[in-house]
Amino acid sequence: MDPAFFLLHQDLLREGPGDRDTLDRALAPANLRPDAVICDAGCGPGGDVEGLLAHAPRGRVLAVDTHAPFIEQVRARFGGDPRVEARAESMADQQGPFDLIWCAGALYFLGVRDGLRTFRGSLVPDGLVAFSAPAWFVEEPSDTARAFWDGEDAAVFTRDTLLAEVRAAGFEPIVDFSLSDAAWESYFGPIDERIARLRPTADAALHAVLDMSEREAQGWRAVRKQTGYQQVLARRV
Repeated sequence: MDPAFFLLHQDLLREGPGDRDTLDRALAPANLRPDAVICDAGCGPGGDVEGLLAHAPRGRVLAVDTHAPFIEQVRARFGGDPRVEARAESMADQQGPFDLIWCAGALYFLGVRDGLRTFRGSLVPDGLVAFSAPAWFVEEPSDTARAFWDGEDAAVFTRDTLLAEVRAAGFEPIVDFSLSDAAWESYFGPIDERIARLRPTADAALHAVLDMSEREAQGWRAVRKQTGYQQVLARRV
């Protein structure tokens, strides 16, 4: 990881949009067993682990991410909790069986349909998957909204086409909704604060990273009514 990028992002609670309200709303219809086995796929620094444990207080959470420093953060935070295991591994390589696979803002790295088909084989027969993915909220997004996703290598779906992908992968959607502004600000807000703290003493390389991150936040705020993440909870069928 670029040292300047790492300086900006080190020890942040999350590395993508989401918050506890999003997690609770998505999992409310899941009715997980108290001893459910959960995989937090693409867990980042573990911002959702505490919320997942709240929905399965006697269960287990396996947190996986390919970026080892994120896994180190998870271990540092939850190392004394026997319910949590963290591994620096691909989310595509987990065997399960899991009652729930939670994947916040990371499924598109595998492709929605292909990723869900991969997850399907790691779930118990009536297991659940919950994920967020890029989506359009309007029929005709502006060029500015389309440009927001440039360089992300992510397919952006409408709600209907996203749910069609879910069904084609062998799942039935239970609930879906667009992530709130608050969920996005829970990611961008701490970055804004760190940018303000770092900028007065930043060198040229760090200034470039700070500028890029500012543009990303400003870009989302400009198009947030047109595009963002759609959250889905679906059951294996």
